[in-house]
Amino acid sequence: MKTALVTGIIGQDGSYLAEHLLSKGYQVVGLIRRSSSPNLERISDFKDKISLEHGDILDQPSLQRVFEKYEFNEVYNLAAQSFVGLSWEQPIYTTEVNAVGTLKLLEVIRTVSPKSKFYQASTSEMFGLAQEVPQTEKTPFYPRSPYGVSKLYAHWMTVNYRESYNLFTCSGILFNHESPRRGNEFVTKKIVNSIKRNELLRLGNLYSKRDWGYALEYVEVMYKMLQLSSPEDFVIATGETHTIKEFVAEAFSYLNEEIHFEGSGLDEKGYTKSGKLILEIDPKMYRPAEVNLLVGDASKAKKILGWEPKVKFTQLVELMMKDK
Repeated sequence: MKTALVTGIIGQDGSYLAEHLLSKGYQVVGLIRRSSSPNLERISDFKDKISLEHGDILDQPSLQRVFEKYEFNEVYNLAAQSFVGLSWEQPIYTTEVNAVGTLKLLEVIRTVSPKSKFYQASTSEMFGLAQEVPQTEKTPFYPRSPYGVSKLYAHWMTVNYRESYNLFTCSGILFNHESPRRGNEFVTKKIVNSIKRNELLRLGNLYSKRDWGYALEYVEVMYKMLQLSSPEDFVIATGETHTIKEFVAEAFSYLNEEIHFEGSGLDEKGYTKSGKLILEIDPKMYRPAEVNLLVGDASKAKKILGWEPKVKFTQLVELMMKDK
């Protein structure tokens, strides 16, 4: 039986990945920070089938203790301060967790468990101000947020440890991926929750374009990457791009309701057919440095891993709207 460590196991991706690994017959160990009331909701259905260990990727001794207790075949680093907007308010914390935390985990692997295969959760936000469209594994990076910069450091450290110490370390450069388990602070879940609750929806830039996929499919490719005989980095994306405005309209259409937009820029508003105000722009929600067009080319993943997305944009929105 293989043993895998999943950091960030109580998050969207971590919970889906844990389930996927269990289905493959793995012993799954999840790293969680000690808390008076940890939120285990996403893993509640299978919590008894996994082992939870207290630790923190910022606390190297706690990591070492966990690695000395188990012999890990695979390590999936999904722990992060993953909210882009918050990274401008807390750039130091974001950098410590996403960048330095990854480095500490790599150091423990190098010194204690060099045979472990390591997966780093990289992000399309590293492309930021996109230098070409679509983005591939060879596209130059240009991050536009403290989050993107911190993730780029972790990405290059993952490459560096692979090349310097001959470790099996690889990165999945994942574009936006959503699901019913998405955190409430993310724009897609905010849209869905507001519409379901019939609340006024306040958003920033409606015209930012994103490549949105289904999180469950994306964790499957994380697993596939660590089954290769040699480590490689992959862009994981749908190759389709949609605006936030399109997401809003699609979510309303699921309820057989049309949204009508009036005005432009900061004055733009959305109304139901009956004339009820349901959307307005909040200038405070604009990012200091915007990322307007991210769309990925996952051709390499299709060729080498045999992976391609199946759930389309409209299906993804429906999945999130159906969820109770």
